[in-house]
Amino acid sequence: MDITTVDRDRAAQYTGDVVELVYNSGPPTYDYQFVTRAAFDRLIGDSWLAEGTLCGYDETTVALEGDDLLGIEIGYAGPEFDRRKKTLRPLWESIIEDGAVTHDELAEIARRSYLASYLNAVIPASAYYVHALSVRPDHHGQGIGAALMKDAIDRAADEGYRVVHLDVLSDNPAVKFYEAFGFEVLAQTVAPIPHSHGVPMEQRMSLDLR
Repeated sequence: MDITTVDRDRAAQYTGDVVELVYNSGPPTYDYQFVTRAAFDRLIGDSWLAEGTLCGYDETTVALEGDDLLGIEIGYAGPEFDRRKKTLRPLWESIIEDGAVTHDELAEIARRSYLASYLNAVIPASAYYVHALSVRPDHHGQGIGAALMKDAIDRAADEGYRVVHLDVLSDNPAVKFYEAFGFEVLAQTVAPIPHSHGVPMEQRMSLDLR
């Protein structure tokens, strides 16, 4: 198994797999925010192929077995999270133009995303932020997630970050996985309206590197 990165040409072959991996990292939140699975798939797929965006291939580490994609870790400097979210606007414009999402659907997505945004605590500048860590379900238990997490922690330490932060839904079995790496819960947040629609409490977890 190789823990590596891919260029844009190679990234294109993994678009469908990456969309599914990102979705699997938080289905209740994504189902609430995006209204339809089609809207989620299109946005994440377009984001994956665009540098500098929330799920861009340029900040993604992949686990490969030959040409088979097993898992991903998407991460960057804490302040990059908000900046990268803003880069999604032009992607929505092209999705609207293609007729994949209506203006009314986009308005509802924006409303729900705003309400759900309160699940995420502020990310400090000193933090490396793991936006998504996900392994294909048929490869769980094989050490792939641990290899991706170890790689992220090692890179964060080498690049001078003080902490690694991530957000995870409280009912996600991955909480135990992160605790095994030494992550601790800093905050627990509930966004009342999303919560009433099935979105669990979110936990901000942190690992000190110094």
